Amino acid sequence: MIVMPTATAEPLHIDAAARQWVERTRDTMSVEEMVGQLFLFSTSQDSREELDPLLKLRPGGINRFPRPDLATFRDATMHMIEGSAVPPIFTGDIEGGTISYPFATAVPNIMGIAACDDLAMTEAIARLVARESRVLGYDWSFGPVVDINHAFRSAIVGTRSFGSEPDRVLTQASTYVRALQEEGIAACLKHWPGDGFDDRDQHLVTSVNPLSVEEWHGLFGRIYSQLIEEGVMTVMSAHIAFPAYIRAHMPEAGREAFQPATVSHLLNQRLLRDELGFRGLIISDATGMGGLTGWMERSEAVPAVIENGCDMFLFSRAPERDFGFMLDGLRQGRLSEARLYEAVTRILTLKARLGLHAVNPAERIMPLESMRDALQTPANRSVAVDAAGRSVTLVKDTQRLLPLDSETHRRIVIIADEGFSFWDGAILRSYDPVLEELRARGFEPRMLEMEQWPTPEDTDLVLYLVGQEATPSASRIFLDLAKLHGSNRKAMTQFSREIPTALVSFGQPYYLYDAPQMMTCVNAYSAIEPVQRETVKRMVGEASFTGVSPIDPFCGQEQLRW
Repeated sequence: MIVMPTATAEPLHIDAAARQWVERTRDTMSVEEMVGQLFLFSTSQDSREELDPLLKLRPGGINRFPRPDLATFRDATMHMIEGSAVPPIFTGDIEGGTISYPFATAVPNIMGIAACDDLAMTEAIARLVARESRVLGYDWSFGPVVDINHAFRSAIVGTRSFGSEPDRVLTQASTYVRALQEEGIAACLKHWPGDGFDDRDQHLVTSVNPLSVEEWHGLFGRIYSQLIEEGVMTVMSAHIAFPAYIRAHMPEAGREAFQPATVSHLLNQRLLRDELGFRGLIISDATGMGGLTGWMERSEAVPAVIENGCDMFLFSRAPERDFGFMLDGLRQGRLSEARLYEAVTRILTLKARLGLHAVNPAERIMPLESMRDALQTPANRSVAVDAAGRSVTLVKDTQRLLPLDSETHRRIVIIADEGFSFWDGAILRSYDPVLEELRARGFEPRMLEMEQWPTPEDTDLVLYLVGQEATPSASRIFLDLAKLHGSNRKAMTQFSREIPTALVSFGQPYYLYDAPQMMTCVNAYSAIEPVQRETVKRMVGEASFTGVSPIDPFCGQEQLRW
């Protein structure tokens, strides 16, 4: 294990030997090699055809979206390590929920962890995730999200956040960051300068932080300041504008007030570094997002990201082209040599801080069988199941439906959504664990059939199961009754006055906004198997509901409470 120095405001502190490695490595690089270090590309197929063109550009790091085969994943990791003169850093969106990695222990997502309302559990989950991530070869987590989930209609913040209360976000994130970094995984605060007050998504548009400078300092400023002081290593600068701050320094700013932070010197350098004192590494958010691509031409954006304060450039749909744009920017003076030098120094320092310079490449990732033994251990599964159960939150039960009884509620019609969570290509949602748990207790669940519309004569309970977690580019997440019921006409049907009806969300916690007539509602935040099984246990009275909602599930609407 890499021993992490005590957290200080110098998050990239390294010893003299490591400093010598950084300086020697940097000073012997060609310009092209230094430019390569700025890029952090992504892989999804783990094939040589995908990897080798990336390795030719000598990138600073690679983001991994693992496929289900562990052996292929490990082979690809070793190929990238062996094919790199400077050790690459491996990153991932290590957030839990339905994007838990297929061969790792499935744990609740960030909002599910917050709902446990127990910092000891937060620490246990963060350590579990960090240790298994280390086994898989990861060095750096693109998390935790420290956005404040204020705008409930946002499809991108939601279950990725610790909630809507700034104090909860801060204490949860502080615990999570400390545990990750003590286990040898660099943490990353996102999304700078703070998301959650605009219900739009920076994957699609440049979203806006609408706070005044004073309001911002009392909320996001306080969160970032404390976590910076505690030693968080990295921050992700996002495609989010902060017009109040820009206009405080540029009173006449028009369109420029809405410049995304990714290319804002004022936000990255003056606010984050000079005012808040951050001395770690800044990485851009994914540069293919609409929040950046809609702001400026790609040839201008590529060098502008680095020149305006980001140290690494995240993702590329055309790596060779973007590499060329970065070189052109350097040659034409749009990227200064000073910024290139500074950024590469920070990148190498982060690698040294994580000990990558001192590890024999052959020993950086363990043998395959050892990996299998270290993943999904009984102890880790036990922690995950405990967290899953403790996260489940009873929002309301004004009809006193619960606990369910197999005599009274034996015949259950399930109305369920389908699809993927987080990204296209992820495993499709399945509610089989819910069905299995119900059948094991004598219930007779059946999926809704359009030709057999439920009636009080043949149905004892209508149970809605929905599970869309926060999802990029989704625009909106809502209870789509037209889709669930099979047509726009049938969407108007409300069962709750004729048949006992309940709603369980295994995703976003705001579905009541679209269904105020639901008198029984449970939020479980994630559709992973242990959460589904633990939810059924609580609905039948075998365990108590202990989850504490990290947000207002009633969306500020009194109507939803009844």
